[in-house]
Amino acid sequence: MILYEYPFNERIRTYLRLEHLFRRLGELISRDHAIDHHFALTTLFEVMDVGARADLKSDVLKDLDKQKQLLNNYRGNPAIAEGVLDKVVDNLEQCFAALNGLPGKVGHVLTENDWLMGIRSRASIPGGTCEFDLPAYYAWQHESCEKRRGDIARWAENFSPVADAVQLLLTLLRDSGQPQKVVATGGQFQQNLPQGRTFQLLRLGVDPTLRLVPEISGNRLMVSIRLMRQEADDRLHSSGEDANFELTLCS
Repeated sequence: MILYEYPFNERIRTYLRLEHLFRRLGELISRDHAIDHHFALTTLFEVMDVGARADLKSDVLKDLDKQKQLLNNYRGNPAIAEGVLDKVVDNLEQCFAALNGLPGKVGHVLTENDWLMGIRSRASIPGGTCEFDLPAYYAWQHESCEKRRGDIARWAENFSPVADAVQLLLTLLRDSGQPQKVVATGGQFQQNLPQGRTFQLLRLGVDPTLRLVPEISGNRLMVSIRLMRQEADDRLHSSGEDANFELTLCS
């Protein structure tokens, strides 16, 4: 099953981008080759670019607090396991405290590292990190993989509070949805969204053997999905076939 996700607002879109970058960063750090660690650094710079948003930290803190209040409303409900509820609320409080303790914007501390910022300024230039442009960086790439990995992990540690918070928020959001089996008739699917609820994320699961790619659009009133297939000309073409897929709306 290939899972596609479509955010209904800019805040969730930012969270998904951060999750994607943190996942990539973790994968690249664990490897040994210098080229992998180079791209780990460029990924770290991408995280800094996203984190530079003035309202990112406050948005995450507000969402953590909102989730805590929402979950606390379930206390006393016989259908809710208090032990599990306490654990989730405790995780939310820990994430809130860790993120709230960060000074300034997300990743602000690294902007004071002149060596890193020199690499960052050259990384956006095609071939800009060659040895004749950045000899100190070239020398660093010849350090042992353990030394490079330790350095990147130390720099990435500045983003751990936001990474943990975003991951927890997205997990809670995804768990709020109930999957349903639906059919795209002639490769098209539309659904009016229930009024009175604000959905933040759509999840779509499709069988990879169908070789279908969904084009998703949506707003607070409805969602529209068109199934496409990549043909021999490397272009996407509309599929006119009926197809089953799994749809989850998360609020």
